[in-house]
Amino acid sequence: MDYKRDFIGEFIGTFLLVLFGCGSVAVTVLFNAHNGLFQIALIWGIGVSLAIYATRHLSCAHLNPAVTLAMVASKRMSLKKMPAYLIAQFLGAFCAGLILYILFDPSIVAFETAHSIVRGTADSMKVAKMFGEYYQLPGSTAVVSMPLAIGAEAIGTFLLVLMIFSLTEGCNLGKPDDNLAPIFIGLSVSSVICLIAPLTQAGLNPARDFGPRLVSWIFGWGSAAFPDQSGGFFFVYILGPVIGALAAGLLFTGVLEPLMKKAKCQCR
Repeated sequence: MDYKRDFIGEFIGTFLLVLFGCGSVAVTVLFNAHNGLFQIALIWGIGVSLAIYATRHLSCAHLNPAVTLAMVASKRMSLKKMPAYLIAQFLGAFCAGLILYILFDPSIVAFETAHSIVRGTADSMKVAKMFGEYYQLPGSTAVVSMPLAIGAEAIGTFLLVLMIFSLTEGCNLGKPDDNLAPIFIGLSVSSVICLIAPLTQAGLNPARDFGPRLVSWIFGWGSAAFPDQSGGFFFVYILGPVIGALAAGLLFTGVLEPLMKKAKCQCR
């Protein structure tokens, strides 16, 4: 079966999501363009909504490996499609990170010079955070252990995927019109970011984290791109979201969906 359309949809959608979202972080770090977490979270949400609107006629607009795995586990998508979705998502995120680096490289160098930051040192994570997320940053007032960070990412992704299922499942009488669902999904992303970003920067998406993080590793951040030698990057920003997404998908399919279908029949 030809999955070209699915691949293109997921690639473009994830590219747009990461470009707008990580771009908002980049201009905040480099230029103080946004004030406070809410503005960045709102831009992330808008980016998600726009990416879904732009690509849902091509693919199902998952734009997130954790969402794709939840869809497969809940039998909402064929396992055969999964490789095309995952490859497209990671590649789209990487390309978005690459474009951001090309756009802002001169400004990054100027910022590093002005603040006496040596790329690749722990201090350079202050710049690298525009690409990948960090649950431990130099100078941060948040005290976050790896288990807490894993839990935060799992809970955040659980909430996001639960909202995606609830907003798109036909048996839910309270769901919005299909044309409005992307807006509410974007608002869900913004809300979750406001909740957990102070702890982990709110990855919620393995492709969104790994793709741009790989760009920073390639262009000189080295060990600062993957600073936790005990595997924190993998456990927090890949495993955590996957666990949360699978839990949400199974909860919705096994518990909430049957209850919604029963309530829908009673309302007729």
